Amino acid sequence: MQRIWLRGVAGIAAALAVGLVALTASGTLDATPDPATGLIAGASALAITIAIAILAGFLGYAALELLQTGRLDSIASQFGTRTLALMPIAIALNVVLGQTIGTALRMPIYLDSIGTILVGVLCGPLAGAATGILANVVWTFGLAGTPLGSPYAWPFAIVAAEIGLFAGLFGRAGFFRSRPDTPPDRLAAGAAVAVVVLAALAYLGILPAYLKGTLIDADLTTVEPFFIAVALGVAAGVAAAAVVLVVRLVRERDLGVAYVVVGGAACGVVSALIATPVAAIFFGGVTGGGTDLLVAAFQQAGSSLFEAVLQQSVISDPIDKTITFVVVFTILRSLPRRFVVRFPQGERALGEREG
Repeated sequence: MQRIWLRGVAGIAAALAVGLVALTASGTLDATPDPATGLIAGASALAITIAIAILAGFLGYAALELLQTGRLDSIASQFGTRTLALMPIAIALNVVLGQTIGTALRMPIYLDSIGTILVGVLCGPLAGAATGILANVVWTFGLAGTPLGSPYAWPFAIVAAEIGLFAGLFGRAGFFRSRPDTPPDRLAAGAAVAVVVLAALAYLGILPAYLKGTLIDADLTTVEPFFIAVALGVAAGVAAAAVVLVVRLVRERDLGVAYVVVGGAACGVVSALIATPVAAIFFGGVTGGGTDLLVAAFQQAGSSLFEAVLQQSVISDPIDKTITFVVVFTILRSLPRRFVVRFPQGERALGEREG
């Protein structure tokens, strides 16, 4: 276990070092916005720098594993046939849900990482990170010129990678396991933590959005019926997931619910910190989704652009990731166990344990 963490640290160090060198070598970033795309002129150079840094991090991890073991088992084991078959499905899920919720209906959440988190939990952190990156690249370049295409997705590939990485690590740590028949004292403590997290997210994010009338800002008559149908299905799915979690918590005394809520909120906070400079530098805080409304509201209240984007991200990302973790937890518990354990990390991630 210590050797795995050492590889992770080596990968992060390599990514940061190469990224800083590449940024220094590229000189001053041209931040002039392109009227046609909304991207800054230096966006391509910055995106290439990020891609090089991610590749350097992966190679640093792989090189240290090769030195330690003489093999690349921890990498190869995550990319078997089942993983490669699941990744395209996960990418399609990300794109359809993200385009529907974030772009078509203008809601200040995303739900564009359900597929990434599924792959991360079932297959491992590297597989999850790769799925997140590929999904955002396909979303922008593979679907360019179609109703599902988005020029705003690819710069956030680094955020998608972080989400997949965290999902894999949380899965490996057992955050998505059911913990039925938890003793009452532990169940009460876990439920209290989950309630506090959810109440804080609702108070800081959802309630102000409702009061200010900014939760949804879309004329549904201009939205294609396909997107509306998908959105209604997503809403029904989220509601069903919430009901299932409450039932599990009360009837089965399942402490796993609290782990999922806390894990989702933690992932969301880290995502917010990474996404803030991307949104501010690449797009000036305007990404074509419902979150733009919150950025504008914070700027009108006197915040600078960077502060407004950070405030929006700290509100939207933890809420979004908590909801997404809850949905994924519900999906995984509904799948046949014999199907789940066939994935590289399925048994370790979802093996039930008492208490």
